Amino acid sequence: MYHAVSRNSVVRVPPDRLGEGYNEVVSQLARSSLEGRLDSEGNMVVMVYNVELDGNGRVVHGDGGVFQSIAYDALLYAPVVQEVVDGHVVDVIEFGAFIRFGPFDGLLHISQIMDDKLDVDEGGKRIVGKDTKRDLKVGDKIRARIISVSLNEKSPKDSRIGLTTRQPGLGKFEWIEEDRSRKTKKEKDEVVA
Repeated sequence: MYHAVSRNSVVRVPPDRLGEGYNEVVSQLARSSLEGRLDSEGNMVVMVYNVELDGNGRVVHGDGGVFQSIAYDALLYAPVVQEVVDGHVVDVIEFGAFIRFGPFDGLLHISQIMDDKLDVDEGGKRIVGKDTKRDLKVGDKIRARIISVSLNEKSPKDSRIGLTTRQPGLGKFEWIEEDRSRKTKKEKDEVVA
């Protein structure tokens, strides 16, 4: 789930950057030190913006840098179990597909794709249902539900997020539309009969 917050922090401006435009250097350092990391509450900091200096910077004895207090706004994302997310397939492997949504990749295990026996074509980067002939390949847009979350604070990109598409209204966008059309046609046929 995305949300915006206002926060405070401290940025160290190294001595070799003090000759540059101070406000811009502080903004750049804030973005590079905060974005792409997990905060103390397990939220991924997606974007830092509206960085403002908060008072004067401090010089610490023995360190030539300036420690500058800042106030900033941030866009955060925290994957939540049972959340429905839209993403796209970025890789197909022997045991499923990796789906990119927001700043994370989640694993859609082969057992969680659909109610059908599946063949995996690793070379062609696709998964095909034996009976339905529905396929899932790299680049496909997909809607999935988060079923497990294990965030890695040291390396957020290595976090483990489990996904499922084995529920109504989930799956490849084309499958969702086919199911919706089939249901609408069935309802119309029942009204006529």
